[in-house]
Amino acid sequence: MQLRAAGRTTARRRPIEVWRGWSRRRRVALGAAVLAALPLLPVGGAGLALRLEATGDPSAQARSRGRDAAWLGHAWVDGRKGPADLAALPQLLRGGIRDLYVHTGPLEHDGTLPPALYPQAAALIAAVHRELPGVRVQAWLGDLVEPEQEGLHLDRPQVRGAVTEAATQVLDAGFDGVHFDLEPVHSGDAGFLALLDQVHAVTAARGAPLSVATSQIDPLPALHDVAGALTGHPKWWSQEYFGQVARRVDQVAVMSYDTAMPLPSLYTGYVARQTTLALEVTPPGVDLLMGLPAYWEDQWSHRGSAETVPAAVRGVRLALGRRAPDRQAFGVAVYADFSATDADWNSYRRDWCRQAG
Repeated sequence: MQLRAAGRTTARRRPIEVWRGWSRRRRVALGAAVLAALPLLPVGGAGLALRLEATGDPSAQARSRGRDAAWLGHAWVDGRKGPADLAALPQLLRGGIRDLYVHTGPLEHDGTLPPALYPQAAALIAAVHRELPGVRVQAWLGDLVEPEQEGLHLDRPQVRGAVTEAATQVLDAGFDGVHFDLEPVHSGDAGFLALLDQVHAVTAARGAPLSVATSQIDPLPALHDVAGALTGHPKWWSQEYFGQVARRVDQVAVMSYDTAMPLPSLYTGYVARQTTLALEVTPPGVDLLMGLPAYWEDQWSHRGSAETVPAAVRGVRLALGRRAPDRQAFGVAVYADFSATDADWNSYRRDWCRQAG
């Protein structure tokens, strides 16, 4: 009798009350299951829309503008890469690469950057400037971000001041620019915008670019709110917030991977949609780069057989040709040198740069 009464009481509870009574683990598990299920419904509206985005022939104009980038690992500045590696770098980077994001951090959680992390930076910069004229070496600075992860408190002025000082520090060390990869920044984070304003004043005064690796844009309206409520990890940014970030920097590189797409065609459509959304709000004078997944993982958030460089390049070309075929401030960014295969580089050169592999 008591059990049946308890059942009736539970039935009258509002859904939000039931939700709040669950453990965080249970809520995260359900949220992950819901998010993972979205791309597995190709007969639904979202799946059909992505398939349509992936149809057609890319425009011949949708090719490299010579403004591409590549993320390079920390081994290039800590001494693990030697003269032979430096000598091979020009051959590796054939194509339209103009910017190298070289991992120089990570930042400490208080925003400072220990100089001992990059003892060979000067040698790398000198070699690139000598062997690859016109290629810029940007210091890739990253860290985890509060409140979702233990890391930087971007809402604290003293932390933003320390990060700004770290940006000045790498410019003084000879780097050509500053590249931020701070994750996870939640959509609407005012502290991140304040940081970009502060650092951009420094880089602009030095004639150096400020670039930032960005989250993806909501593929469905307010999806970041849904993901945040279900899992505590919003993942996406609103298109409005993406535009606010883009207006504060010289270059945005969209991390258009780890999408949970199960098929190459759906991933192509997803990248095309992300490219379109980003083009709509990125100022004409700001470089918009779409990330290429030159790495292999096989888990629910990233299917290696689906998220490939050829599939990504096709999506980028389809969207660029349809939406902004004449835009010059555009490119792709290869992630990353320490995971890319010859096939990845060959696809980048063949499919995007119109070069033989």
